[in-house]
Amino acid sequence: MKLLLLYLLAALGAAATAADRSLERRKLREVLTELDHARQGLQQHSRQLLHTPPQDVEDCCCMAALQCYKTNMEVHFKGPSRNQVKLSRSLNHHLTARGLNFCHTGNTTTPCQACDLYPKEEAREFFNRLESLIQRALTRLSLD
Repeated sequence: MKLLLLYLLAALGAAATAADRSLERRKLREVLTELDHARQGLQQHSRQLLHTPPQDVEDCCCMAALQCYKTNMEVHFKGPSRNQVKLSRSLNHHLTARGLNFCHTGNTTTPCQACDLYPKEEAREFFNRLESLIQRALTRLSLD
């Protein structure tokens, strides 16, 4: 009887985890769509230079990179359009953060570079790298 109960609890836990991953994937796909819409509206800023995390951010620094992207967008793209507001909300959503939290080592003291120490890149490259980070998260969630 105890074994059956433990099996049932494990099955329910696995189902809940799968549902959470599904929600995270959906939110990240939404971020990609909103990023594409916002990017189209920001063509006039294409030459603007922004501190941009590298393409190959370490797993435990993905949350710091996400924060850098959000901060840059808040500072440099004032007077937000509807698309920018939607993108900002999606980037700030807890499901986005959970989807990008790759640090499962328990090591929360990984030294991540401060945002203002990243090299400056044009806005086009900034958005390409943000898109790459979100796609990386989607790929990872699909493999789990």
